[in-house]
Amino acid sequence: MKKEFNVIIEKDEDGYFIASVPSLHGCHTQAKSLDTLIVRIQEAIELCLEVENPVTNEFIGVQKVAVNV
Repeated sequence: MKKEFNVIIEKDEDGYFIASVPSLHGCHTQAKSLDTLIVRIQEAIELCLEVENPVTNEFIGVQKVAVNV
């Protein structure tokens, strides 16, 4: 059985890609390439599912918000 998860991917100032799964608390990883990142986040999801049930929040989207600093 396959199950799909929403994954948030960001790139840090050092050039690393960071992936996190909002529905699985603490489920995240990083890699220098997107190909490696996808393999690693799949492995992380499988490990997280061994100890936790996913939260059933519905993904709506991403929005940039500006603030004065």
